[in-house]
Amino acid sequence: MNDKYELTIGIECHVQLATNSKLFSSSNNDARDKEPNLNVNPVDFGLPGMLPVLNREAINLAIRAAKALNSSVAKLSRFDRKHYFYPDLPKGYQTTQMYQPIIEAGYVDVPLDVGDDVRVRIHHAHIEEDAGKLTHYSDYSLVDLNRAGTPLIEIVSEPDIHSSEQARAYASELHKLMTYAGVTRGDLYHGNMRFDVNVSVALKGSSELGTRAEVKNLNSFRSVERAAEYEFKRQVELLEAGQSVVQETRGWNDDKGTTTSQRSKEDAQDYRYMPDPDIPPVVLTDDDIEKIQKLVPMLPGQYRDNWRDLQLDRSVMHAVLSNSSLAETLEAIRIESDNKIVKRVFNWFASAGDFDTSAVESGLVGPQRLSELSQMVGDNKLSSTGAKEVFFALFDEANTGKQPEDIAQAMNLLQNSDEGEIEQIVDAVLADPASSRSIDDIKAGKDKAIGYLVGQVMKQSAGKANPGMAQSLIRKKLDT
Repeated sequence: MNDKYELTIGIECHVQLATNSKLFSSSNNDARDKEPNLNVNPVDFGLPGMLPVLNREAINLAIRAAKALNSSVAKLSRFDRKHYFYPDLPKGYQTTQMYQPIIEAGYVDVPLDVGDDVRVRIHHAHIEEDAGKLTHYSDYSLVDLNRAGTPLIEIVSEPDIHSSEQARAYASELHKLMTYAGVTRGDLYHGNMRFDVNVSVALKGSSELGTRAEVKNLNSFRSVERAAEYEFKRQVELLEAGQSVVQETRGWNDDKGTTTSQRSKEDAQDYRYMPDPDIPPVVLTDDDIEKIQKLVPMLPGQYRDNWRDLQLDRSVMHAVLSNSSLAETLEAIRIESDNKIVKRVFNWFASAGDFDTSAVESGLVGPQRLSELSQMVGDNKLSSTGAKEVFFALFDEANTGKQPEDIAQAMNLLQNSDEGEIEQIVDAVLADPASSRSIDDIKAGKDKAIGYLVGQVMKQSAGKANPGMAQSLIRKKLDT
């Protein structure tokens, strides 16, 4: 980063709502892996005489989103027509909420890997319909209207973000909030959430923001970070060369890691907004809002508060919060178990990397089996290494319904904690001439030498001896 300039970022996030049907038609709303133009009907085609019917569930999901954004809900909101030519919206305009959006000002507290958390203010969020998809070839383009009319909320942040790392963290937290609240399916690959990143650069201490460029349609947290980094460097180079930054829309090439100019940025008057005469205003009461927001489950911030006493690394917290079913499972363990038991389970999941968590989501691997496995370590029935092997085995379909101890026994991983048996092995190891040097080193104060002796006990017991008990017996017999 260039210390002479300050980076300022605002992000607009388009969130596809997880309704069964589209915003104004009865067409199927899930276009993932569908053949082109399959999820369409006369309303989506914009045929003459076809009138929109507002999907009430889209309103309900927007109200849920408002709670996750710490925002108030407008009691009265309206829809407008945005007269911008979308070649993949046949009716010739987009239906959105320009003047009276349903979600009012709020904020998101963004946890960072390093440093203090950042509060990003939300200016507003509005409901609108998505456009279709164009596929371009050398001399022609094809249109797929499966996505046309999909309900979105567009969440507009204030320009409170000042680094590419903060931008990535904000996008990630927003994804958690929307998926935990049940607002969206959250499938980034299929565009369920897309980020438009507005980047501007100004001299540090300046009272005015620089001219902003908007990088459109980023669908990964990494792309958000990389695009912000690239735009900062590009704009700084222009300013240092005495040139001006142009207000424009830019595209992102993920393979090259660069942005390219697409079109000059329009102002609101260029869109010729007008109230939509076909859609009545949305009128809500306090009871309507309260009833819906009561359905919102625990959100990431509440989990973090509940887990504060566990003193987890931020990386561990971040890993387990990436899946709401996993977070719910770990919270259930926390409520019923002591901190040592639950921390082991946290660390197993955090260190597991990317693996299929569908067994957690379906409840096949739940709090009881995970707690029992962790307790086996506490009871010295399993080593930490053996427990991790059993942990992964729990997710194998062949072990569905089996208890951790049965799996451990079948895998020959149960530890021997019989003091009498282990003592016999310890005596044999200490009597072995090959151990004499280590014994002398231990008596001379070189404590690390005990590792060799414990290793020999483990070897002779085929790895089944309780290493802690073996070490204790060795020290007792050597009076150290």
